[in-house]
Amino acid sequence: MINNPYLKSYRAYLRLERSLADNSIDAYLSDIDKLWQFFDLKNQQTNIKDININDLKLFISWINELGMQAASQARIISGLKSFFEFLVLEQLIDINPTDLLEMPRLSRKLPDTLNIHEINDLIGAIDASKRNGMRDKAILETLYGCGLRVTELITLRISNVHAENEFIKVTGKGDKERLIPIGNTALKFIQIYLNEVRVHIPVKSGYEDYIFLNPGGTGLSRISVFKLIKTLALKAGIKKSISPHTFRHSFATHLIEGGADLRAVQEMLGHSSIITTEIYTHTDRDYLRSVVTQYHPRS
Repeated sequence: MINNPYLKSYRAYLRLERSLADNSIDAYLSDIDKLWQFFDLKNQQTNIKDININDLKLFISWINELGMQAASQARIISGLKSFFEFLVLEQLIDINPTDLLEMPRLSRKLPDTLNIHEINDLIGAIDASKRNGMRDKAILETLYGCGLRVTELITLRISNVHAENEFIKVTGKGDKERLIPIGNTALKFIQIYLNEVRVHIPVKSGYEDYIFLNPGGTGLSRISVFKLIKTLALKAGIKKSISPHTFRHSFATHLIEGGADLRAVQEMLGHSSIITTEIYTHTDRDYLRSVVTQYHPRS
């Protein structure tokens, strides 16, 4: 295991300067610990200043032989790069041995999306006359209209909805805040729910500012939103395997297909890297195919 002073300093760096959540910090430290497990298995007493690119390549070969998938290997390498960059930053080592360490090739799975007709069918499957009907319509319209993660949805606050400017303020991963435009449809259903339904719910202490509540007056759970969408998909006859995140994918996909700037979509999704957002550009493949068919001389 790495000397405690390094780990303690790195943990503080991740929390204070990178603003990472505790779960993310634990994952980083766990991945770094795997490197030292490798050294222990080799009976190699390694000073952190002596680690070189060959040591790291042997380590990557080892986790590959264990059957670890490329995505997991890439995450570990990313964690090691971050750790050694920190050590250089703190002048604890002079050379970063991860500079020449390559990421494994990843076969990226294309995200599932819903077309606009399927979105409408799902929302149309909600019975607005039922107790939670108007709330559920507001939930789906907000998921699709703003591209929120499910955690961002269930923690959305009344005070963070700026209806006059048609924006909402969202707290995303790493406690990073961002502003997202909210359309008239989502706003309309939120306001109907707040003014006609939520006002009749006895709100428990601590949840006064939460928009979406369960009948007991406390916040919704992630599971309850998953179950809602699964139930509606069954009712609407949609065979795709969908979740709350499918609405986020659909939000991004439909924007990009409509010609939205990729960096604007990145900003709204809260992606730290444009590369993460670029996965959604696959959805215009039919259009690209038609361009090739129409204009390429060999088509």
